[in-house]
Amino acid sequence: MAAPAGHLRPGRYLAFFALIVVALYALVFFTGSGKPTPKLGIDLQGGTRVTLSARNPDGGDPPRESLEQARSIIERRVNGIGVGGTEVVLDGSNVVITVPGEQGDQAKTLGKTAKLGFRKVVTSQPVTPVPQPSAPPQSSAPPASSGAPSASAPPSSPANGGGGSAGAPQQQPGDADEQTKKEIEEARNLRQNPDLLSTDQAKQAAAAEKAFAALNCDPKVSDPLVGNDLTDKPLVACGDKNTAKYLLEPEFLPGTEISDASSGYDTQNSQWVVNLNFKSDGSRIWGDFTSKNTQKQAAFVLDTQVVSAPTIQSAILGGQTQITGRFSQVEAKDLADVLKYGSLPLSFESSDATTVSATLGLASLQAGLIAGGIGLLIVFIYCLFYYRLLGVLTILSLVLAFSLVYAVLVLLGRWIGYTLDLAGVAGLIIAIGITADSFVIYFERLKDEIREGRTFRSAVPRGWSRAQRTILASDAVSFLAAAILYWLAVGDVKGFAFTLGMSTVLDLVVVYLVTHPLVAMVSRSKSKFLSNPKNLGLGAVQQVGSERKAARPAAGRPNVKEA
Repeated sequence: MAAPAGHLRPGRYLAFFALIVVALYALVFFTGSGKPTPKLGIDLQGGTRVTLSARNPDGGDPPRESLEQARSIIERRVNGIGVGGTEVVLDGSNVVITVPGEQGDQAKTLGKTAKLGFRKVVTSQPVTPVPQPSAPPQSSAPPASSGAPSASAPPSSPANGGGGSAGAPQQQPGDADEQTKKEIEEARNLRQNPDLLSTDQAKQAAAAEKAFAALNCDPKVSDPLVGNDLTDKPLVACGDKNTAKYLLEPEFLPGTEISDASSGYDTQNSQWVVNLNFKSDGSRIWGDFTSKNTQKQAAFVLDTQVVSAPTIQSAILGGQTQITGRFSQVEAKDLADVLKYGSLPLSFESSDATTVSATLGLASLQAGLIAGGIGLLIVFIYCLFYYRLLGVLTILSLVLAFSLVYAVLVLLGRWIGYTLDLAGVAGLIIAIGITADSFVIYFERLKDEIREGRTFRSAVPRGWSRAQRTILASDAVSFLAAAILYWLAVGDVKGFAFTLGMSTVLDLVVVYLVTHPLVAMVSRSKSKFLSNPKNLGLGAVQQVGSERKAARPAAGRPNVKEA
């Protein structure tokens, strides 16, 4: 609690506040490599934000360790885009990717599981096209065994195209609940049935017929086996741009044996390819397989999709090979990136994707600044009209409070990656009212004391003693509400709650270290201008106080005479 005005040393409080401001701005201007401006969210500077929701087949919460691993892998993929200021953070069981600027479209594909494996092709059959009312039917692809592409070492004869899409099928929105587990189990029973490789031809043919019939190669339909297929069992999968179905043996080489991947253009065959380099064990396994399976097909399976199924022309030694699949340049680069940076330990679905142009972001920022400026102007006019010189102290306190908020926002952006978004700006605008409310409470308490007949000098310590309890209670309620909102909310609402709570705390700092000491200094000033109640907006209440003070002795005089 502050000391009474007679004992309060305002200069010390103001000096301590000045020290805080100097320290903060020294950190702003002389530490860190960034600009001395707050870090803006994509809704203010433009960019792309993608929210990926983790899917767990057992219906429970994904393990924290797996989420951290997935975040790390996705962060490496994001950094591979080559855009500065990118950010990947965990929000519960969600991974939130933020890419500023105009180059964030690639972020929408970064949640691919990218589980690559190599399997031997047993047989294949074309997909029977189903006519769609909105689009003409697609032509069927011939079986991969007929006119199949070839696979060989990159320096001599690259693998020629016969693959499917570079990306995983899109997940359908929804939680991984009992229905999801049921779909995964049914898909495994049909498409990973051990009978698919039975030596009994009748049993094998029946299992294959059921599996081929159950597999839907429509790219709009989510595959429940993405990220959930078993590598030690056979697999029936789509490929060749979803125009062919393949029966594959268990995985003989996992994608984790890839040491590097890059995209390039094969001028000989006029197509984009993905170049792979294997680790030592992977190189040996791949060399042994290609040596023993010449003139047979090997399928490159990415997230249960056959990306390419070339026919092996000769042994491929040296630890290098190529994937082809009629890729575009973007598809080849995306595939190379996800293979290079690793497979995700969890499967994800994109629950939200937002892209804001730089122009719209600038317009939003300008609108936020205009709204804040209008709010401040209204508060300034009200304070000057109603409190006059005390209103000037209010304006000065608000300016100093803004200087604190600005410095803290800059430093939080550097230290913890906090980004100021449009919701955060709304929180700051509302905080203007909370800060001004503290001043109003204090000044109205001063008026109450002066109405009781006290002078302005004697009213300051008593008014502050009563006002600070109300200010503390009011700010505590506001901070508690902001904290609960921050804890329960997700997404943009958290930005609103954060700035509201932060501004509430800084409001107390300003009221205690600036506003009250300045009022105490004015109350003890010998200047006639500053001590004039009319200039302080206290003329009317002082007149009421003087009348009440004069009336009290008059009412008591008869009682004295009677005694």
